[in-house]
Amino acid sequence: MENIFSIRTEQDFLTAAIATFRYQYENIEIYRKFVDFLKIDAEKVDSLTKIPFLPIEMFKNHQILDENTTADLFFQSSGTTQMNLSKHFIADPALYEESIYRSFEKFIGKPEDFIFLGLLPSYLEKQNSSLIYMVDYLMKKSAKPENGYFLYNHSELSELLTKLKDKKVILFGVSFALLDFLDTVASSGLSISGSEQLTVIETGGMKGRKEEMTKDELLKILQDGFKTEKIYSEYSMTELLSQAYSLGNNEYQCPEWMKILVRNAEDPFSYEKEGRTGAINIIDLANIHSCSFIATQDLGKTLSGDRFQVLGRIDHSDIRGCSLLVS
Repeated sequence: MENIFSIRTEQDFLTAAIATFRYQYENIEIYRKFVDFLKIDAEKVDSLTKIPFLPIEMFKNHQILDENTTADLFFQSSGTTQMNLSKHFIADPALYEESIYRSFEKFIGKPEDFIFLGLLPSYLEKQNSSLIYMVDYLMKKSAKPENGYFLYNHSELSELLTKLKDKKVILFGVSFALLDFLDTVASSGLSISGSEQLTVIETGGMKGRKEEMTKDELLKILQDGFKTEKIYSEYSMTELLSQAYSLGNNEYQCPEWMKILVRNAEDPFSYEKEGRTGAINIIDLANIHSCSFIATQDLGKTLSGDRFQVLGRIDHSDIRGCSLLVS
């Protein structure tokens, strides 16, 4: 397999994606069964739209792992103990770390230049979070003494942000926790000194915690509360080893080894044109030892310049054409 971090062109990506598809068909049992179930001839797959995308729910019921590897590390999706949670087994943590570093450097800057603060209570309280692993890694590369996490100690965070107003700070925050923080600041008479050096990166995470709102509404509240023109966003999930970033306006970009396709929500084998809403398929070539081709239950649309938007989720939808989900 070629080094995915050397991809530069569309042809590079296509070549790497087809090679990855063939490797995973041969070496990942669940994916091979899925492709065979769909009666797809792997030898005839020669374009991105011909690649079968594995429903993300499969990570709840199966260990999806390259049979040539072993994995001591796994990431687990958030949820209650009564829920059937997704598990993503990680055969090569160093590959995840390189993907983290390169994506962050491409879109934000060198991690070594920033102080990292995390307002990620729901993730800190669970084990095996890929998001916490990512932020831990960035903190380790940064090595700044001020790095740290916050649960519900909002006054302490407010004081620290004021103290660090002249330093380059990244605040990673789950959406509901950022809103809770701003509510506390407003009700307690605390202040957040507006600083051009502070970058807020929201990581999603509203479902079941606060009244649902659109991403645009969320970003506007956060912009006003943090007194900044832009709120950045990070898009990833337990089942991925790569991250897309939005530098404002809910318009995400992928690193060179990741790509978004938007499928028709009713027909998983047809794709929407640019600007039309559908369900998000993700190609993540860093997932070489699990599955690089994932059909999510997120709604979105592609935009010009390889940008995309995330618009919500498909709730309670059945996945057509895949009885393997219940096997």
